[in-house]
Amino acid sequence: MPQPTEAFSRRLKQTLIGSAHTPLVFLGNFEVEAQWGRDEPRLPQFSTDGAAAVVNAMDEFAVLLAGGDDHVVLARPPDEQYLRYLADAGFDLPTVHVAAPLSIQRIQGDRTATVTDAVLADEVLLGRLAKLAEQGAMLLPHGVSTAEETLAAKTGLGLAAPCAQICRHVNSKVYSRKVADELGLRQPQGWTAESVDEFARLLPEAAALLDTGRKVVVKEAFGVSGKGLQVIDSKQRLERLYRMIAKQAERTGNQHIAFIVESWVDKQTDLNYQCTVGLDGRASFDFVKEALTERGVHKGHVMPARLTDEVQAEVRTAAERIGERLATDGYYGVVGVDALLDTSGRLYPVIEINARNNMSTYQARIQERLLAPGWWAMARHYPMRLSGPVGFGEVRAALGDRLLTAPGRSGLVVNNFATVNAAARAAEPFDGRLYGVVIAGSVEELDAIDADVTRRLATLDGAVDGH
Repeated sequence: MPQPTEAFSRRLKQTLIGSAHTPLVFLGNFEVEAQWGRDEPRLPQFSTDGAAAVVNAMDEFAVLLAGGDDHVVLARPPDEQYLRYLADAGFDLPTVHVAAPLSIQRIQGDRTATVTDAVLADEVLLGRLAKLAEQGAMLLPHGVSTAEETLAAKTGLGLAAPCAQICRHVNSKVYSRKVADELGLRQPQGWTAESVDEFARLLPEAAALLDTGRKVVVKEAFGVSGKGLQVIDSKQRLERLYRMIAKQAERTGNQHIAFIVESWVDKQTDLNYQCTVGLDGRASFDFVKEALTERGVHKGHVMPARLTDEVQAEVRTAAERIGERLATDGYYGVVGVDALLDTSGRLYPVIEINARNNMSTYQARIQERLLAPGWWAMARHYPMRLSGPVGFGEVRAALGDRLLTAPGRSGLVVNNFATVNAAARAAEPFDGRLYGVVIAGSVEELDAIDADVTRRLATLDGAVDGH
């Protein structure tokens, strides 16, 4: 059975700051792409403050990435029963610091306030973090924008990551495509467009692809999880999109854009793999997982990935080459790469590069403690429609013996509860998500547990089927 080690957390510290024992202050600022893309032209999209509230509540994932000698900063208090569940399951939990509710009210509203903004508005919490800085602690955000640099400066916490300018630069999808071209890594046929004129020049080639019956996809430089992406199936739609972009540029007087246009690849399997780049510029391969997606939106992972030895080797080589290439531009830290296998089993090793923590990064300690050799795991979220907030005790009662509480068992381990109630409004139904990792001895048992968890969650007041 797996042992309660902290292998990944310790190795991450050693890689980032040269010491496995320096305490870190983890910050789960999952909305960082929105900060990086704030001044970039956008594609038409629909979002709600409820959806933003759920994304911001993903900061709770950091609780299971940090170790017992670390610290985690959250925008809102975690459910105490949930924390007891994690401790009872054997996880050595970090010290949790929560921004004061009044600090959230002073900014744009408690449903859409980011964790970084909440902390910056809380002078008492800033003082506590400054004392941690005096004791040698360092700040490790999910990703670094100028807001996290401001937080580091106000508290004196050193950043265990590159500066915001470097992080933003290497996270652009335009950058990803150019790096893959430079390294000679297979990727979908496509083009980058960094001005309206460049977009106009690629239109005939993109239209030629559409004439063959293939679709094209247009992506924003900093879109994430299906946002900032449009799949185009006709020349008419492509031309309409171009006219919209051109009109926006004319209205603002700014011809700069940052999009990529690519051929849509018919896929067999989505993949996500990770490497960690050290201060010395060397990249170490961490893992590869099958990614579960639906209409371009990330839904979870299956591990281990069911790949041939040849594809595994190809992924490992691509990870190391990409990591070392990013190091030449000053980046170090976690690098996650989205890839795919097409219907013929051919690997496209670069769909996009995410030089920040990734969803799979936050599953590392669960794998180390609870996933036995030869067993299987599926990380996913369960959509829930609720008529009012529910506590972790209610969810625990609904899951019953399907809730995993110790190594050597199959079941679901919950790795984020805050997202269940994040979008709650007074006397109104709302949509929430329960994140977890299903662990089982076989793929068949994995699927059976997943289906049973979905059924049990549906018994909660107002919940709906997660599929």
